[in-house]
Amino acid sequence: MTELISLLPLDPEYHTGALQELYRATPHYWQMYNLAASPDGQAGRDMADAAATAGRTMMGIVRHLDQEHPGGETVLIGLVDFRLCWPNADHAYLGMLMVAEPFQRRGIGSQAWGLLRPWLAQSAQISTVRLGVEQFNQKALHFFSALGFTMTGEANRIRVGEKLVRLLYMEQNLISERGDHEPAQQ
Repeated sequence: MTELISLLPLDPEYHTGALQELYRATPHYWQMYNLAASPDGQAGRDMADAAATAGRTMMGIVRHLDQEHPGGETVLIGLVDFRLCWPNADHAYLGMLMVAEPFQRRGIGSQAWGLLRPWLAQSAQISTVRLGVEQFNQKALHFFSALGFTMTGEANRIRVGEKLVRLLYMEQNLISERGDHEPAQQ
């Protein structure tokens, strides 16, 4: 059964605790960076950084508790963190698409992208979405490839804590969703 989800803009006043709980529900993500778990206060720091960065939005992936009757209570099960108009006016940078481990491999990340992608193309007038994936994160590389992202051939080394990480960049062109060109025939 497909999960009924929605995207909800996260507000530091109301959602910091729920975001920290989501981070606790993704221990393997933090272990990739040699951390036993998400650092205490990480959600608050991330929300503050997002608020201080022009165009950056943190959207919660929320699951409707009553799958038969949407509109009631929801629970935060994932995060989409992106920045509009960066590095160019018609680009967006997808910083993170995270789903709590108990909800992974159910199509939730794909559904979240399916909700965000047309909005980026049509409402935000974004032509290209770019992201960086850690070279060692083979699951993420496969996931984003399956969503239609392609490797750009660019890479960069960044420091994450004490670790140097090599990011491989991927992009997806959204122009056909804006109606600028006819979609490719398949």
